[in-house]
Amino acid sequence: MPNNYSQVHLQLVFAVKYREAVIHKSWKENLHKFITRNIESNKHKLLQINSMPDHVHILIGMRPHQSISNLVQDIKVESSKWIKEQKFCLFPFSWQEGYGVFSYSKSHVNAVIRYIQNQEIHHEKINFIDEYRKLLTVFEIKWEEPYIFKPLE
Repeated sequence: MPNNYSQVHLQLVFAVKYREAVIHKSWKENLHKFITRNIESNKHKLLQINSMPDHVHILIGMRPHQSISNLVQDIKVESSKWIKEQKFCLFPFSWQEGYGVFSYSKSHVNAVIRYIQNQEIHHEKINFIDEYRKLLTVFEIKWEEPYIFKPLE
């Protein structure tokens, strides 16, 4: 029997290179739609997406036929190409290396959806770096600062 009915609920978080605040509100919804199409073309289910000027949060129901790293790489590569093609940025756009991935039980999905929907309100109280550190700590992920946040070269 194929494993088409299985899914894991994952929150993907990744930042613009150097955490530059370049995701503009005038095109962020188009970015969300592009990423949504990419996720769905990979046969996964998008549950929620939102972005701030320097990072994006995506909650998906992931099917087991693809690795997380391959999916995130595909999302980042294809969306970077798309942003460049659309000429949304005056300089070459790219995502920062790496990403965070956090898994949730079905009972937590609605709370994570609300959390992602309310990023603008959430970030009035906490910046992205502190938010990301908190996620890593809550999920007991060992990390070292130089490997998480790439400084400007």
